[in-house]
Amino acid sequence: MSAHPWFAPLVKRVRTANPYVVDTALAALVLFAVSLQWIFPDEGDDRLTWQGWLLGAATAVPLVWRHRAPFAMACAVSVATPAQALYHAPPPDVMYAGLVVLYTMAARGTPWQRRFMLVGWTIGVSLVMTHKESPEPFEYAFQLMSVACAYAFGVLARVQRAYTAELEDRARRLERERAADTARATAQERARIARDMHDILAHAVSLMVVQAEAGPVVVRSDPARAEAAFDAIAGAGRDAMAQLRRILGVLKEEQRNGTSPQPGLKALPALVRQVGESTGLRVKLNTTGDPLPLPPDTDIAAYRVVQEALTNTVKHAYASSATVELDWTEEALTLTVTDDGCGPTGSGSGPARPGGGHGLIGIRERAAACGGEARAGRGPDGGFRVVVRLPAGDRQAALG
Repeated sequence: MSAHPWFAPLVKRVRTANPYVVDTALAALVLFAVSLQWIFPDEGDDRLTWQGWLLGAATAVPLVWRHRAPFAMACAVSVATPAQALYHAPPPDVMYAGLVVLYTMAARGTPWQRRFMLVGWTIGVSLVMTHKESPEPFEYAFQLMSVACAYAFGVLARVQRAYTAELEDRARRLERERAADTARATAQERARIARDMHDILAHAVSLMVVQAEAGPVVVRSDPARAEAAFDAIAGAGRDAMAQLRRILGVLKEEQRNGTSPQPGLKALPALVRQVGESTGLRVKLNTTGDPLPLPPDTDIAAYRVVQEALTNTVKHAYASSATVELDWTEEALTLTVTDDGCGPTGSGSGPARPGGGHGLIGIRERAAACGGEARAGRGPDGGFRVVVRLPAGDRQAALG
């Protein structure tokens, strides 16, 4: 039957106990061990004297300061032990305190202290044995092996403690890195959600505003057109609510329960048709090259870029027509949205007026998040143009 069930908790309790209590108990145990030989001497050995007992106590008592002053403790024991051995009252068969000293210095001492103690005790044991009456060869081997084993156990303890400290430090670093990665991922997800909500709401509200402004003008002269305007407002609102539900479904992890995914390039014809029917803006969609499957994030970003560009056209450009172009190559998809309006400022140049800048910033952020780039400015034939280049990669990478 293994002793592990009771031994492991005992070791853990000793390691977590107050070191001064442990050192005091260790000193008392060593003093008891060195006294046994004098209290119960072998036949023919010298009897215990008070001088001999004091020398024995001098080897054990310094162990109380094993943690507080390890090197001073080692020096005190190193002086008392050979004095005890040479006094012959009688000398101990096992240098108990010396073994503790060698273990402690190997485990906790500085490099020069460890070397000094190992060499000093090896030489000291050899010299003391030469002064012993009729020493046997096995006694030399026993004492020198005791020195080597105690020192080796101390080295193992030091290596294990350093290894444990390294593992704990690595675990703390990994935890910090994990927390930083989580914070970055959270910030990126918040930014993505903010862009999605901005694009959805800005697009829907822009269409509603255009129709709401046109409705009162024709409500008496053309009731059918007014009714169509209100239907367009309702449709834009329903579409916005549906897309917001998709985003909230992602936040609540409802994608696994059948929530439909966010729109991608396949939804562009419906978007172009909705903008044209809701605002009267003539929008054309042209595609050149062979379409490639895109990663989901890039596919969604392409849709949102076109949506935001058309929203800016409706809100700020005062345009009558717009063109959406998709140019496919083996390496990239280039999206171009061009209108014939007067640009975000009303003049076709200069900085965007308040209300028009956030959409362009969102377009640049979406392109950068997918490894692409975006440009916006005046078109070659007037109006305003947004050009976004998104990496497509090869078919296998996109499909994988």
